[in-house]
Amino acid sequence: MDYKKFLELYERGQTGKKVPKEDWDMEYVVDTMLEIKDDYELSWDKQVIIPQDEELFRKMFDAAKKVILESGMYNLSTQRIISFTEEEIDEGIRNMKTSLTMGQGKDEVTLVARKIEDEREPIIWAGNPGCPTPERLYGPIIRSVAKEPLIDLLTCGSLVDVDGYQVKNGEVTEVFAVRRELQYLHSALKEVGREGMGLLAAESAVTEIGDFAASYDRALRPCDSHLVATFNELMIDNGNLLRAANSFDYGMRNASLACTMVGGLGGDAPGATVLMIASILAANLICNADYHLCHPIHISDVATTARGCLWLQAVLCQTFATQAPAIIVCDLWPASGAMTKELLYEVAANAIVVTVCGGHLEGIGAANGNAPHGTGLEIRLMAEVGKAVARQHMTRTEANELVLKLLDKYEYIFRKEGGNPGVPFDQAYDMETITPLPEWERMYEEVKAELAEMGIKF
Repeated sequence: MDYKKFLELYERGQTGKKVPKEDWDMEYVVDTMLEIKDDYELSWDKQVIIPQDEELFRKMFDAAKKVILESGMYNLSTQRIISFTEEEIDEGIRNMKTSLTMGQGKDEVTLVARKIEDEREPIIWAGNPGCPTPERLYGPIIRSVAKEPLIDLLTCGSLVDVDGYQVKNGEVTEVFAVRRELQYLHSALKEVGREGMGLLAAESAVTEIGDFAASYDRALRPCDSHLVATFNELMIDNGNLLRAANSFDYGMRNASLACTMVGGLGGDAPGATVLMIASILAANLICNADYHLCHPIHISDVATTARGCLWLQAVLCQTFATQAPAIIVCDLWPASGAMTKELLYEVAANAIVVTVCGGHLEGIGAANGNAPHGTGLEIRLMAEVGKAVARQHMTRTEANELVLKLLDKYEYIFRKEGGNPGVPFDQAYDMETITPLPEWERMYEEVKAELAEMGIKF
């Protein structure tokens, strides 16, 4: 996209029809989705996590196009609607990248638009994305991830303090936090001899100020990426428009991020899936997206491993694979944390669904991404499962049976009082050697053996 087109879209968000936020939610999202669900007869079977219905994928795509054409997108900063023409939406679809190089030198990798039941392995984008993390654990967590040999790209959590000072949005501490974050990332990559590995970073940039602070060659390089987020539902703000604009000329990749709510304004999984697809179609234009992150949130269970979120990721990946090939990267945010077997079951289930349906793998935001309870070990399992499932050409039918068995092993935690957050990183890893403690290693080996018995060919 060129400057002129982006500026034109931006201007629509400054001069378009003005509506209160409450009216946007009810009239432009809820009412539209009620009509869509009636027109397209959308429903789901909770025992079929991975549908194989070509007609469903076509309906999902057509419904999403209709939503974004009729409703547009809402600029939260100006309370104005950004409208799109059908020609613009179609042009955005045609221009979606199906191949994207990240990183540089010997560490360069290429993301592709994967197909359903694709034998090509998913790219492993590893870290604890967005997780609020104290500085004392920040470096060790990143090192535990970077040293895993199966990862392809690196991401990270967000710093909550720098040199003992609390990080505050839009203030001096945010600038220092983002730059410190990138120092930790580059240091970890240098330590493992993979300095050219691509990044999704500036996760400590809650505002556009942090994003700007990271945009130089010793921090976020042109071969790296940053987030340009949209909000629930079908909204963006001037801050994220500034993030998108910031990549022009400099060249870093724009990762659109939609976090549609399952059980929210769009209703249950089918309606939420339509809204997520619509968000991606809008992000082709308003976020100038190079690739798309799919991060559903369940209204009560939160995690991407909730049944409705797994269904959404399965259907969304297959919809794009069949209707409009694109690079889809799915976030894995399990409810459980380190030193729990349930975390490993959740990771396996989510990795199976995404891999078989045509997505790439990013994560892991253990403990719902709320605490620094993630480690490199569950990321190792994510990579091993994703790569094995692709190599053995697991079918969707086989995958669905396996995921239902795994749901039986962890789904109860969503009703468990206090959840299942596990323990912080320093209670799961040796802080000197940055290796898993024996008990955590034992859990991993036991779960991996169970998965092998279930049919995963490691």
